[in-house]
Amino acid sequence: MTNVGAFVDELPKAELHIHVEGSLEPELMFALAARNGIRLAYDSVEALRRAYEFSRLQDFLDLYYRGMSVLRTEQDFYDLAWAYLTRAHKQNVRYVEMFFDPQGHTARGIRFSVVIDGLLRALSDADRELGVQGHLIMCFLRHLAEADAEHALDQALPYRNSILGIGLDSSEVGHPPSKFKTVFRRARQEGFKLVAHAGEEGPPSYVWEALDLLGVDRIDHGNRSLEDPALVARLARDRMALTVCPLSNLRLRVVDDLRRHPLRRMLDAGLFVTLNSDDPAYFGGYMNENFRAIHSALALGEAELRVLARNGFEASFMPEAEKSAALSAFDSSVLSPRI
Repeated sequence: MTNVGAFVDELPKAELHIHVEGSLEPELMFALAARNGIRLAYDSVEALRRAYEFSRLQDFLDLYYRGMSVLRTEQDFYDLAWAYLTRAHKQNVRYVEMFFDPQGHTARGIRFSVVIDGLLRALSDADRELGVQGHLIMCFLRHLAEADAEHALDQALPYRNSILGIGLDSSEVGHPPSKFKTVFRRARQEGFKLVAHAGEEGPPSYVWEALDLLGVDRIDHGNRSLEDPALVARLARDRMALTVCPLSNLRLRVVDDLRRHPLRRMLDAGLFVTLNSDDPAYFGGYMNENFRAIHSALALGEAELRVLARNGFEASFMPEAEKSAALSAFDSSVLSPRI
């Protein structure tokens, strides 16, 4: 392949697995801390960047939740989302389904309305000024009780028309999807799309539970599904989308070498895989960096990169007419692969 960087830059993309709080770059964290009179535990941006070295998911989550402390006002949440959306625009991301974690903020005394109003304003401005269309998916924190998730859902209902879906994230091991089956049943009855993190660090049984007990429309991560041939067959048969995040997997030691990442095996098994950045400020790369890294590590050709990008639009929760138009636009804008 010649000049994969240019090919990736020009490739239209949809991102379906991005935690907006995980796009909080150290520079913005320090700026918001100064604006809100918050003293951080780090004396410089460089010191904070050095802290972005993790041996496991929980180490990351501890820092992730500490970083949330600088987010206090509607403008803070606007600035957070706007910073991500402008960067996404520069990487030719056309469509975004953005996760947010309201429980991490309401537990600090921040009103739900402050969080969502700031995010929605940024999404509206990005649509109008950048041509980036975006929607919100509200995630429940799985290390908290289901009753806490029920309360979060209560707070979300007045914003039903502004929240596209409900998800499940945070510490996976020891918190199976079955823990949240009642609140997910209620969310489904309310008409939300449903997703859940499963099979990142947790076993394949968590993916089965997400499918059969939560009734999800999409699986976030799903790497460990490959350990269960029956599950692989089920996912392929149902064309269940998996939102895979290679640089996240590397940084959190889900894989110890990107050359052993399961993405190529997923594609070879006929799985419906999309490529995403997860928590890009913490994991060393946004969409283009993930595409380039996985190309280099697994020797994916342009045809395979194109499939991954197109899958992002196809796996989205756009209305069918909009999705059809987006896929037609994608197909017309991408040249046939050169290899």
